[in-house]
Amino acid sequence: MAKSLKKKKIGFIGSGIMAEAIVSGVLEKGLVEASNIFCADPYAARCQQLEERYGVKTTTDNKKAIKSADVVFLSIKPQVLPEVAKSLLGAFNSNQLLISIMAGVDTKTMKKALGHHAIVRTMPNTPARVGEGMTVWTATKDVTKEQQLMAQTLLGALGEEVFVARESDLDMATALSGTGPAYVFLFMESLIDAGVHLGFSRRVAEKLVLQTVKGSVDFAIKSENHLAELRNQVTSPGGTTADALYHMEKGGMRTVMSKAVFAAFQKSRKLSSVADNDD
Repeated sequence: MAKSLKKKKIGFIGSGIMAEAIVSGVLEKGLVEASNIFCADPYAARCQQLEERYGVKTTTDNKKAIKSADVVFLSIKPQVLPEVAKSLLGAFNSNQLLISIMAGVDTKTMKKALGHHAIVRTMPNTPARVGEGMTVWTATKDVTKEQQLMAQTLLGALGEEVFVARESDLDMATALSGTGPAYVFLFMESLIDAGVHLGFSRRVAEKLVLQTVKGSVDFAIKSENHLAELRNQVTSPGGTTADALYHMEKGGMRTVMSKAVFAAFQKSRKLSSVADNDD
């Protein structure tokens, strides 16, 4: 599929940070030629920046960006969809694939707002900006097998991707992987603060923590063992790790994490429900 994407044209409605991550990813992996990417953004300065950085075509006219595109990324903020949809309603042709990265906007809402049915809805996360993202996605029944393969290949340029058959699963993905980087950053921030409290400079504490987390993740990915087994391997009876873990468990770390993820899940469902009711 990567070879067959070479001649495909991609349009972007909204060219913010995540859109740039996608552009960077597909160009770095040589999936699409820069001349076949058309980015639309309301700010001329942003357009110029993308042209200079990646050699892509740009415009402030959304219709112009999607006119001859095979794939269109809808990479705008959810709250501006009603305004953007006014100019795009009926502008899509039936052969185009629309890929949305908008959080909390379901395919039913997009179908009505844009008059288009071949839609892939995704939930990426911020590590996509460095090619290490986790993107969960689903597709409407109007998306062809070929279009699904195109979507899979393009989203794979951001890191890892997982397809789910139920659109409702995206609410779970939002709570776990979509919001997940914030949980990890808070955990790392807390460890760094603990290191500073012990007496390390913040620079040294940060280096120790970042490499420890990175190394632990890489080790977990390459290992065939359950995470609990990996944890046990560094937990000697009566040792320093055992003491530290005792206090984490006593403080309810697992419970707090579970409640936090469930709260994010409920919020995501609420946002999706609001978008659906606005229909």
